[in-house]
Amino acid sequence: MHLFFSVGEPSGDQHAAEVIEEIRSRSPEVRISGFGGPRMARVGCEQLYPLANHAVMGLFRVLPHLLMYIRQYRRAGRWFENERPDAVVLVDCPGFNWWIAKQAKKHGIPVFYYLPPQLWAWAPWRIRKVKQSVDHVLSALSFEVEWYRERGVEVEFVGHPFFAEVARHPLKQDVMDCLTDDDRRVIGVLPGSRNQEVRRNFPVMLKVLSQLHAKHPNVRLPVACYRPEHVDLCRSLLQKNHQHLPIELHLNHTSEIVEAAECCLMVSGSVSLELLARETPAVVLYRSGWLMAAFAKIFITCRYMTLVNLLAGRELMPEFPFVTHTSRYVRQMSGILQTWISSESDRLDAVRELSELRNAVAQPDGIERTAESILAWIEVRELKQAA
Repeated sequence: MHLFFSVGEPSGDQHAAEVIEEIRSRSPEVRISGFGGPRMARVGCEQLYPLANHAVMGLFRVLPHLLMYIRQYRRAGRWFENERPDAVVLVDCPGFNWWIAKQAKKHGIPVFYYLPPQLWAWAPWRIRKVKQSVDHVLSALSFEVEWYRERGVEVEFVGHPFFAEVARHPLKQDVMDCLTDDDRRVIGVLPGSRNQEVRRNFPVMLKVLSQLHAKHPNVRLPVACYRPEHVDLCRSLLQKNHQHLPIELHLNHTSEIVEAAECCLMVSGSVSLELLARETPAVVLYRSGWLMAAFAKIFITCRYMTLVNLLAGRELMPEFPFVTHTSRYVRQMSGILQTWISSESDRLDAVRELSELRNAVAQPDGIERTAESILAWIEVRELKQAA
């Protein structure tokens, strides 16, 4: 069996690597190839190109990479023609993956979409692309399943991999010991997984943390960096005006920081589900550019930007999407974090609400169910073709 994975985001690289490992444990002879990142490479994926290392959002951010995307699209077409994988598994990253799905269908290869685009949140007319190019959707969100099913898409609920990854991977005890080796209050900082997110949001986060530190100097502020360049970027931004802050830059220690923290300040992203799994309250921000904000006003159809709030149907994690008026939002975000530090009862109320939601929605076997579904679907298809 030969499976092709197409992944264009760092978080997708992590989730796909977990699924690949699970597939290999069930079917050791399977061949895996595709676009991805370092985590997928470590579990034996033949990398056509490290696409996850080039994650960008927004039209003007994509344009400088357009030639690269065209080359990889053509490379995928040649690969499908010559290597004939049994199935293509798309993971998130809808902009590029729509084209990969189109190439796969052109060559008669079935397509799965794992962690599909959130069409229910914005530009829902894209559902026609799913119907044209995707054979089976593997959904991580229970409410999303009904949305796709009502529109005639073959969809299956498998659960979100974050819950499974929390259950499967023990925390690094030496890192936990380092984060909790004194009596200071730990406030986690999660500045995002894309370079542009870090560059745009981390300076705002530093302003929030400066106000927090002025009122509560007995804090430590570990920052969860996703890639080595994020460490360098955060360090350069930190040196300008905020060297007095007790910032600690960590690479690949997101889980430990979330677990050790009393609360977090985070850039909006799917990592909010790990905070839910670990019952860690968070303030969520996303500072966008003018063009993205304009598109959001036109196309976004959901009430919240944070997955946890969408699952809850209300704002469990205070969220702040904005373009300007930074100082006003800085005061509000800092005030919420100060309340959680000052009032243990308020913080524990937030923890209790997260615990109730986690118990209602968490699926700790999501990775196993995803691997099982892919293998079973292909087996049934082959039996039908042989009959």
